[in-house]
Amino acid sequence: MSRIDETLAMDRRRFLRAALAGGAVAVAGGSLLAPRLFARGTAAAIPAGTAAGGDVLLECFADDGHRLGPCHVRKLVLTDAQWHQRLSDDAFYVMRRNGTERAFSGPHERPGPGLYRCAGCDTALYDAATQYDSGTGWPSFWQPIARANVVESRDRAFGWERTAISCAGCDSHLGHVFDDGPRPTGLRYCMNSVALRFVAATSG
Repeated sequence: MSRIDETLAMDRRRFLRAALAGGAVAVAGGSLLAPRLFARGTAAAIPAGTAAGGDVLLECFADDGHRLGPCHVRKLVLTDAQWHQRLSDDAFYVMRRNGTERAFSGPHERPGPGLYRCAGCDTALYDAATQYDSGTGWPSFWQPIARANVVESRDRAFGWERTAISCAGCDSHLGHVFDDGPRPTGLRYCMNSVALRFVAATSG
């Protein structure tokens, strides 16, 4: 066996070991489609060539806040270039680089009845009825619209442990949750305004 053949065989073995261990496999080219959650729970294709994420079970909501029920969707996975096309620079920094916007730099008080969706994939995240003015300068809520739609993880970035919140539909960073909120939960979901898109409730 030549040296090139030995190298190729070794690379194949490494690939198979990674795949069997649950490693991620990158998809180049092709026409894999991943859904984006829109107002009525319908899915729309994102550009061909996007890597495919795993299936996730979310709770879908109409723009008027009506619960549409559980829905299986494909997690939205994009390249950095595609995220840059979809998000503003500030939103990219927060959502894809785990950043934090300056306090009071964006809308942080409830604008009226409605719900907040992820700025990246439109997953429903918070009902405006659970929003309150925490005085911190960031949008704050005492609970998410559905626990299945957000993901909690440990964040030790600044030398102490916090609980980070990300969107279950696209793994984008949203903010953190703290235990100094109001009743009935006692929690404060402190979000970045650039990570949220408010949808006003429509009457009738």
